[in-house]
Amino acid sequence: MKALMWQGVNELSVGEVPDPTMRNEQDAIIRVRKTVTCGSDLHLLGGYIPFMERGDVLGHEFLGEVVEVGPQVRKHKVGDRVVVCSFVSCGRCWYCQRQQYSLCDNGNTNPAITENVWGFAPGGCYGYSHALGGFAGSHAEYIRVPYADQGAFTVPDGVSDERALFASDAAPTGWMGADLGGVKAGDVVAVWGAGGVGQMAARAAVLLGAERVIIIDRFANRLQMAEKYLGVETLNYQTQDVGGELLERSGGRGPDVCIEAVGMESHSTGPQYLYDQVKQQLRLESDRPIAARQAIYHCRKGGSVFLLGVYANLVDKFPLGAVMNKGLTLRGAQQHGHRYIPMLLERMARGELVTEHLATHTMPLDEAPQGYNMFKNKLDGCVRAVFEPAR
Repeated sequence: MKALMWQGVNELSVGEVPDPTMRNEQDAIIRVRKTVTCGSDLHLLGGYIPFMERGDVLGHEFLGEVVEVGPQVRKHKVGDRVVVCSFVSCGRCWYCQRQQYSLCDNGNTNPAITENVWGFAPGGCYGYSHALGGFAGSHAEYIRVPYADQGAFTVPDGVSDERALFASDAAPTGWMGADLGGVKAGDVVAVWGAGGVGQMAARAAVLLGAERVIIIDRFANRLQMAEKYLGVETLNYQTQDVGGELLERSGGRGPDVCIEAVGMESHSTGPQYLYDQVKQQLRLESDRPIAARQAIYHCRKGGSVFLLGVYANLVDKFPLGAVMNKGLTLRGAQQHGHRYIPMLLERMARGELVTEHLATHTMPLDEAPQGYNMFKNKLDGCVRAVFEPAR
């Protein structure tokens, strides 16, 4: 079958790989109808996650049609249209029973790497390096889905492919940030990053009752999109004083909840960006935590900061003193999508959550390398590039 493969740092190619086969009785094989880029893929492309191998298939956010099921699959049948959570979770372990699905003890089939790096291993993730299980990704014509009854969700008839696609990762990740960040009625919420996940976090905050939601970015098209489709306020950090504006819009206290949706390659206009970029390129730190620092610094005393952006390992000049002395609650996680996807699909069906505007560019899988170039370099207003495999 045809698939998009990682060939080295900033090098992708489309070529032939073996068709997936059933390995366990709980597996399903999915024909991929739509699969989409994600900002966290750029960390793989740039070589910041050092556990990729040449020929690995990328992609973890997707929707498709069931073409084969194992004998223990009970919830799905051939022909079903399903959206699949990007994280692989068993649904039965101690963590899954507590709805902490991305921490699953059984989803990652190669836990030794992350046990050594982080102390314990999270669950597995499609197309996201051998550190998270080495699973083949979704930028392909077909994909094997382990624990299909747990990770695949039937899409309601009234929800389009374009909308349901983002229930795989962007929407549940964003919702988790607002939910576990503790957003409640009357809050002022600030979100760093107006990409897909940041926009979904902002919309979640609105639906959870926040009084004001402010999304921060530097790309005018993304900020305009957030205003139009999400009904939130915006800040452009290149032209506005973020700290002053956040104080002004929160009664002089700072936001109640700050959600960081940028991750390890964050950008800024000040000297700290050059400092972090040089240290990252020299591998003196693995991640650029600029947005995380800002979220911690600008959050009100006693507030909550949630890290949605992907971080790999070590950062420099982390403001731990601010966390402690301001009495902040600091949390982070990979997405517990299984916890949210059914609810999100219901909201999509009711029109409360729209996502199709994120798919700014749709193209055949053959054009995926060009799509990633557009996505990485923000060409032609690209927010997300969607690929359509055909066979």
